Parts: sequence; structure tokens; C-alpha cells
Amino acid sequence: MKQFSVVPTIVQFEECKQFCEEFQIGKGDLLFMSKSSYSFFEPYVKEAVVIFRGNYGSGEPSDEMVEKIYQDIKDIPYERVIAIGGGSVLDVAKLFALKQFSPVIDLFDRKIELQKEKKLILVPTTCGTGSEVTNISILELKVRNTKMGLAVEELFADYAVLIPELLNDLSMHFFATSSIDALIHSIESYTSPKANEFTQMFSLKAIQMILSGYKEIAKNGEEARKPLLGDFLMASTYAGIAFGNAGCAAVHAMSYPLGAAYHVAHGEANYAIFTQVYKTYQEMNPNGRIKVLNEFLAEILECDANEVYVEIETLLNQILPKKPLHEYGVTEEDLITFTETVMTKQTRLMNNNYIELSEEKVLGIYKALY
Repeated sequence: MKQFSVVPTIVQFEECKQFCEEFQIGKGDLLFMSKSSYSFFEPYVKEAVVIFRGNYGSGEPSDEMVEKIYQDIKDIPYERVIAIGGGSVLDVAKLFALKQFSPVIDLFDRKIELQKEKKLILVPTTCGTGSEVTNISILELKVRNTKMGLAVEELFADYAVLIPELLNDLSMHFFATSSIDALIHSIESYTSPKANEFTQMFSLKAIQMILSGYKEIAKNGEEARKPLLGDFLMASTYAGIAFGNAGCAAVHAMSYPLGAAYHVAHGEANYAIFTQVYKTYQEMNPNGRIKVLNEFLAEILECDANEVYVEIETLLNQILPKKPLHEYGVTEEDLITFTETVMTKQTRLMNNNYIELSEEKVLGIYKALY
């Protein structure tokens, strides 16, 4: 029985120039990136085909976005896919390493045979998704008005490349939403029934690095994050390794309808849901794996184990203020729709819950957050 694996080869560089020279980026390469990242690479990628993600719409990546890019590049030969960006860029680019991925809705419905055909190199520019080391692509499926994940071995990168220089221009808001996402990856993977000693080692290290960094920022201000960006990038990758093996759960499942319906950034949507899910877990079964997690969190947060979700929210609010759901425009009718979507469309994630959550419990969590 599979316990643990890290499929991509992980490579680190201090600067983008070193990466471009080592990987000899040029003719035959299809590059996905944002225009803001291009300045780091422009002198070194002249012969590559460059796709700017922003030219195909803003917000979360979607099936429509993938189809538009596909129409533009379907007649262009390429041998490698190189994605440089946040989770939305990486998740879109993964599909272009497959032999066939259009129509996208058929791919997610497993009606298309999955075959990886191109080399895939992923370079994160945020410190949150961990997508560079996972086999998951998450898209908003416009035709179904929800977000779904495709998790298959064929989506693993050949190389995950870590370059701290790329995080230097990351705004405080994007730093906050991405790093909180990584924190939740590490916590959900720790309490997943698929977790084991290997995944938990990576989960706990990521938790410790992120929360310690947050304490430093809360004490000394936003600029205190700058010397810590390399640590946050590494923590994000650790968290990606953990949840890539053990999975995420209800927090992510319940955040997806919010993100899809109201275009809330993924990390922010996760934070809106996070602590109430874990308070519910705590009430339902305080003596399982969550007890060990709470003791670990309490030591970092310097509080009683019974107060960790209050204290963690106090700390996180200094990084990214939490909003009630109604402030995003969510209606009471939405809560019922969101619950139905979670229970019917997000079973892949809900199977990883610390303890089973009924439809009534999920609706109750949404109501408490409203």
C-alpha cells in the first residue's frame, strides 16, 4: 500500500538567470506566466512561446480559460511546458502537458484517456499553493458553477523549481492569502485519515515555519516578511508534499463554492471557513489526532490547547482580516446551495475529513460563519 512519494525533482536557485541557463529555456518551450513575472525572464527566453495568463481573463482559472488558450496554441509544436506563477498559472499549465485535454469538461469527467506527453516544469511565484509538487489541477467549471479538482499521476511535474527571488515583489495581500492557504494545507493534511508519519513530518514543519513567521510579522510589521520569504516558499512546498499525499478536506471543499460564486481569492476563501470547521471537529471528537495537533499549535501560540482556534484566528487576523460570509455578498439561500454542492460535488475532499461531517453539520458551519 502506497505510503508516501515525492514525484518531481526539486531544484533550488537563488536567481531566475541561473534557472534559465541551467534549463536552457528557448525554442520548443511553452511558457505560462504573468506579465509581472516576465521582467525576470525576458532576456533569457527569446525563442520560447510565451502565454500570458492575464490575456485570458482574471480571477480563478476556469475551463473557459483553458479552452481559449488551447485554441491559440493547438497548432504550435512544443516539447516542454514551463509554468512560472501562482496556483492558477500552474494548475492551468499542468493540463497542457497532456496529450489531450479538450474539451476540458470531458477531461474532468474522465471521458478522455489521460496521457502525459510533454515535460512539465513548475516554478511557484507565491508561497501558498504547493501546486509545484502535487498532481492536482483545480479549475472553476463555468458550466457547473463550481470548482473541481482533477487529481491524477499524469499531472505531476518533472521538476519543481524554487526561486525565492520571484517572491520579492509579492504584495502583502497576496503573501497573506497564499501563505494562509499553505497553513491550511498543512493542518488539513495532518488530520486527514490518509496521513502517516511521513506526511505529518512535513505538515508539522510547515505549520511551525508559517506560524513562527506570522508571529514575527505581527510583532514587527509587514516589512518583516521580506527576509522570511524563502522560508515561506519552502514551507509552502513542505505543505504541498504533505497534502499531495494525504489530501485536503472540508475547509477546501466548503471554500470552493464561495470562491466560484463570489470570486473570493482561494486562500481568503479557505480562511473564511477554516477555524469554524476545526472548532466543529473539536466538539465532535476532541481526543483523536486533533488533540496532538492542538498541543503542537498551543506550544507555538503560547496558549492553552483548548484555545488554539481562538488564538490562531487572532494571529491570522493581523495578517489577513477575516470577514463573515455575508460581507462577500453571500445570501442565506446560498448556504443551502453551497451545502448541496459540497455534499454532492466535493466527495474527493470530504473523504479526507478528520471526522465525517453530515449535511446538517456542513450547513451549520456555513450558518455560523454567515
